[in-house]
Amino acid sequence: MSNPTNQAAYLVDKNVKPLEVRTAPYTPPGPDEIVIRTHAIAINPVDHIIQNLGGMMYTHLPYPEAMLGFDVSGEVVQVGKEVTRFKPGDRVVGEAVGTAKNRNLASHCGFQLYTVLLPRMTSHIPDTLTYEKASVIPLGLSTAACGLFQKDHLALQHPSVPAPKPTGKTLLIWGGSTSVGCNAIQVAVAAGYEVITTCSPRNFEYVKSLGAVEVYDYNSKTVVKDITRAFKGRVTAGALSIGAGAADKCLDILAGCKGDKVLSMATYPTPATPPKRFVMVQTIVTYLSGLISLWIKARRYGVRSAYIFADSLVDNEVGPMIYEQWLPKALAAGTFVPAPKAEVVGHGLGYIQRAMDINRKGVSAKKIVVTL
Repeated sequence: MSNPTNQAAYLVDKNVKPLEVRTAPYTPPGPDEIVIRTHAIAINPVDHIIQNLGGMMYTHLPYPEAMLGFDVSGEVVQVGKEVTRFKPGDRVVGEAVGTAKNRNLASHCGFQLYTVLLPRMTSHIPDTLTYEKASVIPLGLSTAACGLFQKDHLALQHPSVPAPKPTGKTLLIWGGSTSVGCNAIQVAVAAGYEVITTCSPRNFEYVKSLGAVEVYDYNSKTVVKDITRAFKGRVTAGALSIGAGAADKCLDILAGCKGDKVLSMATYPTPATPPKRFVMVQTIVTYLSGLISLWIKARRYGVRSAYIFADSLVDNEVGPMIYEQWLPKALAAGTFVPAPKAEVVGHGLGYIQRAMDINRKGVSAKKIVVTL
């Protein structure tokens, strides 16, 4: 049997648009890998960040054969000889990890018809769940899981189906309607924690439907005081910050809380508005000054803090815990809802650049998806 014909959308050089769609090699799976026929791809901010700031980050990518794409869902077409959890024909969702520096493999990236996945980063999906809806899950869930469960971050109790008895602790998630926040709320509740979060008022009911018990407008001038007041009589499990300025506010809140003073940060310091001149210089200065400022503040408040590297769970116990043990059961039981909501903007690899541009302009409580 001959290999299928593959196509991909390549990033041919740093800061180059649009992506170039062309024929790509079909790569059979290694012993502990699977290959899927990709049916849906969800876009993440990191995709357009790499494209637009290629000279500053992910400099290891092999131009002109570089490829992006993290969130994929589809049908298994081939499995490695050591794989026992999957077989051809299975419907799955998974995180493509080819851009990670210790892998750096275009065959393991998502912007193509046939993607190589690691079984420990892949889950079965129910027949009732569409590929489009499933595709929004991976990177948001992985980032949330790194922050919530890794030992060098919040180190929370692991989620289960059904959820365990309440721990009696409350977690602050700043940015509850974001891709990471939507997943963090659900997985924290599934681990037995109460969640207080922030978002725009238009998304209050949505994040409450995901499990948050209290929601605050992050634009309110009194939001820090209001949330600090809400934590009176509660024991904190720490905080997860998502979005520009979120870490600063979380530190102010944790300073007045009882419990675990730990902050996991999903967003790195960046300019409040994209600079038009000296982009690289301004970005670097903002990044470094932001790191120093937050480090000093965390030390002053006695808060342990760390930034999330979303691919770190690939090589520790958190990845298999989420994708092998918890997510398939939660999806089957309906206790986890793919979030945020999928918005399909086109069909075919040629629509990926458009999807990235839409995402770059900003979205709220939704994720941009392309079907294949």
